[in-house]
Formats: sequence, C-alpha cells, structure tokens
Amino acid sequence: MKIIEIFGIAVGLSMDALSVSVVNGCLIKNIKLKSALRIAFFFGFFQAIMPLIGWYCGLTFNRYIADFDHWIAFVLLCLIGVRMIFESQKRNKECSTKNCLHLPTLIILSLATSIDALAVGVSFSMLNINIIIPVVIIGLVTFIICIAGIYIGNKIGHFFEDKLELLGGFILIGIGFKILIENLLLAS
Repeated sequence: MKIIEIFGIAVGLSMDALSVSVVNGCLIKNIKLKSALRIAFFFGFFQAIMPLIGWYCGLTFNRYIADFDHWIAFVLLCLIGVRMIFESQKRNKECSTKNCLHLPTLIILSLATSIDALAVGVSFSMLNINIIIPVVIIGLVTFIICIAGIYIGNKIGHFFEDKLELLGGFILIGIGFKILIENLLLAS
C-alpha cells in the first residue's frame, strides 16, 4: 500500500474525531493550547492504537481467510464509510453537551471515534501491510486534524462538522473499492 493511500485512510478515519473536536471547540470558550493538545493527543493516540490491536487480531485469522481477504477489507471499509455517512446525517450529536476536557468523557469519546480504526487494522493484517508506518501516520494525522478542528469549531462553529464526516465516509468507501479492484485484477 502506498503512503498516499495510508494518508487517505488516516484522513477518512480522523473525520469522526474531527467532528467531535469541532463540537468541543464550539463548547469550550477561550480555548487554551494545553486543552487543544490534550484533546488532540487522546484522539490521535486512540486512532493509532486501535489499528494496531485490529492488525494483531487479524494476524491470528489471516491464514484461514487469505483467499478472500481483499473482499473482507472491501466490506469493512465500505461498512465503516457507510456508517460514517449515516452518522453525518444525524441531527443530535450526543457529545455536543459534554465537556471533552473531563478525563472519563475524553477517553469514552476517543474510544468511540476510533472503533472504525480497529476494523481498518484487521484489513491491514489481511493485506499483509507492515503496521508501524500506518499507525504513526494515522495517529499524527488525527492529532493535527483534531487541533485544527478545535480551533475551527471555536471560531466558526458547527457549519462544517457534518460535511467532514460525510467526506471521510466517501474516502473510506473509495479506498475499499480500490483495494478490491486491485486484488481482482491481480488474480486474473
């Protein structure tokens, strides 16, 4: 897998965390850099650790599903993308009334926004991708995007929130189709 594809996956995965960051940027008046870094660190850390866990779990089953792993990667990425598209259309974001700086809330939000990354990690293991570079890229991209999201939310509010999650869903679906087509073409 090329670095640009990993960046695309990282951007797609980070859209949930970005959405929550924008909302929290709206809620936290007079945001301080320390608070923005704390939120972004948690989201970036969880986005990085979940693919690692998924990759490790996927290695356990890889020998049993090697003949159709590209189909599994395709289905997982498409399901994640479709879920993100539907989530972007929900009107009431449940995190919008919570204070993201409260540690238990921050952990729950970080975990909730990174579940998709677990499935991507499983896909990476099935495609025999070395996990170190994707984990670093996913974590850093999410961290940077979340810092930007916090400040954007603080300045311009909820205008972009749903559109970003929608874009992330379409990016993941596109990458799923690319993986499927490449593997089908290689097999023929």
